[in-house]
Amino acid sequence: MYRLSLTAFFLSIALVSPATADDVPKLAPLPVPDLSELESQHLSNHRQVTSGLPRAGEGYFSPDGKQIIYQAYPVGYPFYPIYIQDLDKNDPRRVSTGRGRTTCSYFHPDGKSLLFASAHTNPNLPTLERDARAETGRRRYQWDFDEYMDIYTCDLDGTNLKQLTDEPGYDAEGSYSSDGRQIVFTSTRDGDPDIYVMDADGSNVRQITDADGYDGGPFFSPDDKWIIFRSDREKKDMLQIYMVSVDGKHEVQLTDNLDQVNWCPYFHPSGKYFIWAGADYSRGPRAPQAKFQLFLMDLDYKDGKPVPGKITQITDDSAADVLPVFSPDGKQLMWTSTRGEDGTSQLWIADWTYDPAK
Repeated sequence: MYRLSLTAFFLSIALVSPATADDVPKLAPLPVPDLSELESQHLSNHRQVTSGLPRAGEGYFSPDGKQIIYQAYPVGYPFYPIYIQDLDKNDPRRVSTGRGRTTCSYFHPDGKSLLFASAHTNPNLPTLERDARAETGRRRYQWDFDEYMDIYTCDLDGTNLKQLTDEPGYDAEGSYSSDGRQIVFTSTRDGDPDIYVMDADGSNVRQITDADGYDGGPFFSPDDKWIIFRSDREKKDMLQIYMVSVDGKHEVQLTDNLDQVNWCPYFHPSGKYFIWAGADYSRGPRAPQAKFQLFLMDLDYKDGKPVPGKITQITDDSAADVLPVFSPDGKQLMWTSTRGEDGTSQLWIADWTYDPAK
């Protein structure tokens, strides 16, 4: 499991320069399905924000809320590059190298640069590309802990690429602290996927978690005092949500239902609650009820430590809803969904009307 491993229902162009919007066909927007009665309680004015690429997902807002960054499956290549686009336009521009697997992109808080993870240095890349193209049928979105996956930064146009990690093992799932001074990420450098923090230039790396199993998908709390993440340490693949203090000294488990997979948690800018995707796996991952929907948990703090509060279901569509994120001002929610008419994984956005006081 890793940040995107559960979107399974959701391949050589040897390009190494940033792409332009001309690489993506312009398609007319598809009809927007209505929100359900439950969804309308906290969402309004929803719309699809990606099109023209066969699949897109895991999007994040720029600090000013005017752009988004995400990964998408392009026409003619077997892996997912990273794209950036204006929120009010369908103008995707590729910012990753155009080779190899990439994932987990994120804007720097100053809005002038970004980070993402890439395995474009994998010496076996030609073989991986060839094998991926040879696959037939609709490929499942699945991920290996590629030992050549490292974290990079670049400017918004994809130039000035810099490698931040170079230890043996998988380094990915990175995101910045609110002040831009630190990066939290997942690494297998000690043989097991754990949470690490480093300075924004890649120095001063320190390990935060050290439990058997997968710890990943980490994000800082808005005040940079805590890190929220997911882990299957209790039962393989049955992810639960945790928070750990930035110094690694205090840890709190927030969900505890081994019949449900809980992943991709993300804080609201207020810090008063977080949102995530969950699915009932009590009858297995292929059962009808094993459909990912969005949930929200209110947070309280006692003696400085987070206390799990009320849980509210946010979506109940028949499609899959995953990877939710809030806009910097907290007024919009963006997530990855297959709810569109064509059933492909795309990014959706809606106005956010949740009131924790009610």
